[in-house]
Amino acid sequence: MRLAGKTVLITGSTDGVGRVVAKRVAAEGARVLVHGRNLDRGESLIGELRADGHVDADFLEADLSSLAEVRKLALAIETSEARLDILINNAGIGSGGVTGKRELSVDGYELRFAVNYLAGFLLTHLLLRKLLASTPSRIVNVASLGQAPIDFADVMIARGYTGSRAYSQSKLAQIMFTIDLHEELAGKGVTANCLHPATYMNTNMVRQSGTTPISTVEEGADAIMNLVVSPELEGRGGRFFDRQREARAQPQAYDPAARARLRTLSLRLTGL
Repeated sequence: MRLAGKTVLITGSTDGVGRVVAKRVAAEGARVLVHGRNLDRGESLIGELRADGHVDADFLEADLSSLAEVRKLALAIETSEARLDILINNAGIGSGGVTGKRELSVDGYELRFAVNYLAGFLLTHLLLRKLLASTPSRIVNVASLGQAPIDFADVMIARGYTGSRAYSQSKLAQIMFTIDLHEELAGKGVTANCLHPATYMNTNMVRQSGTTPISTVEEGADAIMNLVVSPELEGRGGRFFDRQREARAQPQAYDPAARARLRTLSLRLTGL
C-alpha cells in the first residue's frame, strides 16, 4: 500500500516504537495522527515532523485508561478527518515488572486489560465507519509473543494476580479480537492483522519492567510497517506475525467459543 495521501492513526506514538513508526509513515507522505497522553511529548514529535518538512501531522491527546477519553478521541477523528486509511493500535502498558501491583482503570477494570485491549477494541469499533469509507484500509494491532489464556471466571484477575499474567492475557485478547475482526470485515475492504514486533525492545516500558533490552525499536518498526504496506497482505487478515513471519498464537485464540465469550464481555464492558 502506498501511503502518500493516506491518513494514519498510531496510538501510543509519542514514544518508543510508535514514535519511530510515526516518523516513517510521515516520510512516506501520509497524514499522521499522533496520539499520546503527554502533551509535551506529542508537541515535541509534531515539531520534529514539521521541521523535517512533514507538515500534515497533528497530535491528539487522550488517556486510554478511560473509556470516556477513548470515545472523545474517536469523536475528534470522526468529526475532523475526511478519511482514515490505517489504524495502528500500538498504545499499551507493560507488566510492571516483578513488583507489579494490581491496578484498576478509571472504569474499574484491571488496568492492563483496559489499556492494552479494551481501549483498542472500543476505538476500532467507533472508527470502523471511517475505515470502511476509506477502503482499502488496514488495522494493525500490536500484540506480543507473551500470551496467557483468559480465565473467564476471573477476567480481571482478582485472584492470583501477577503483572506478567495480566499483560499476557491482554495481549492474547488483542489477537482474539483481530481474528474476529477479520471474520466480521471479510470482503469489505478492511484488513486486520496483529503482531509481536520484536522482543524486549529498547523502550521505557521494557526498562521499567527491569528487563535488559535485546531488540531495537527500529526492528519493531520494520515489522509494523510490513503489516501496513505489504502488498502480500492485501485482503489477507486474521493473522498473527512474529516480527515479519506469520506464526501461531496461543491455542485459545483459535477457539470460536472463547472468542465469542470475549466479544460478548467486551461489548458489555465498553457499552457498545
